[in-house]
Amino acid sequence: MKLMFKTAAATALIAAAGMAHGNLSDDKVKIGVLTDMGGVYSDITGQGSVEAVQMAVDDFGGEVLGKPIEVIGADTQLKPDIGSTIARQWIESEQVDVINGAVASSVTGAVSKLMSDAGKITLIAAPASHAFTTKGCSPYNAHWSYDVVSLANGTVKPMVEAGKNRWFFITADYGFGHSLESVATGVIEANGGEVVGAVRAPLATTDFSSYILQAQASGADVIALANTGSDMVNALKTAAEFGVTEMAEVAGLLVFTPNAQALDPAIAGGMKLTTGFYWDMDDQTREWSKRYMARMDGTIPSMAQAGAYSSTMHYLKAVEAAGTDESDAVMAKMKETPVEDFFSRNGYLRMDGRMVHDMLQVRIKTAAERSNPNDIFEIEKVIKGEDAFLKLEDGGCEFALNHQ
Repeated sequence: MKLMFKTAAATALIAAAGMAHGNLSDDKVKIGVLTDMGGVYSDITGQGSVEAVQMAVDDFGGEVLGKPIEVIGADTQLKPDIGSTIARQWIESEQVDVINGAVASSVTGAVSKLMSDAGKITLIAAPASHAFTTKGCSPYNAHWSYDVVSLANGTVKPMVEAGKNRWFFITADYGFGHSLESVATGVIEANGGEVVGAVRAPLATTDFSSYILQAQASGADVIALANTGSDMVNALKTAAEFGVTEMAEVAGLLVFTPNAQALDPAIAGGMKLTTGFYWDMDDQTREWSKRYMARMDGTIPSMAQAGAYSSTMHYLKAVEAAGTDESDAVMAKMKETPVEDFFSRNGYLRMDGRMVHDMLQVRIKTAAERSNPNDIFEIEKVIKGEDAFLKLEDGGCEFALNHQ
């Protein structure tokens, strides 16, 4: 009996040690970051997103459950086939556990489907389409920073309520632009406005002249730019060159801080927009952003890059809490744990994968208002997450509705 007791005790100690280290596949957690290294979204994602994920890993301590955390990155060139090929290779050959980024909504659609089929989590930090928590929802999607619904509710609705009733869209001709135009149109019409026209411009368009001329001829009160990155910058510059900004209000529906910083304040000053993050909002955002800037040669972080850090940190905390990197267990922990950090205020990951958090209604400062080159936005209003994002019951995500 004495010998049996010692054996049982030893077995219990071994089991306890195993629990302390957790159950990790391949004895590590491997994070893949899909990004745009040289295209129109490289300033708002790019190496900055990879660095933000690595920063989260470093801040976490470099290991979880006693095992190392590894980060790898790749450039999708904003092409769905390239993105899905990389993701497939990572899953099948390189033991990647989770993917962050993916950038363009078209790429994310292809990647998240492949990841879901493999039972692996996609942290959607940069894309805007709300498809990933509605018709394209998955138990393995975590859509983090913002989406087209929050942008439209934050920017379009107050403009229509202020009497800007006639709208013309210049839209990026792929999933993100289409969904942003569609959602914004719904908000415009629901509040008594009308869409008088729209044109669609291919991704990475360099000459917006013909599109601006059509917008100018429409007689619209507002020309809505349903694009982002350098496409938005080029469209707004062209509008100013043609004098359109003197005749109508130009609304950037998705403006990241690096893009706003690249614009002449004489052109962009006064523009109102919605964002999920601003580096200079308060002490928490400034502390994190200054550490990020020290790693990125002084470049301020975008909403997508800050979201990449926040989503990675929340994922790693969930792995630690679950004692495993098994996706179902990790996602359950992610959804039951509040998301309260420098990025997210009053945040939580909803059953459909939407991370609901407060959004910011901001105005681009004029040159006279700026104290330094990084002083870009004036925060005018905090929009509660419940008011910004689509309600769960309106999204049509079947698995989420079945689990209510």
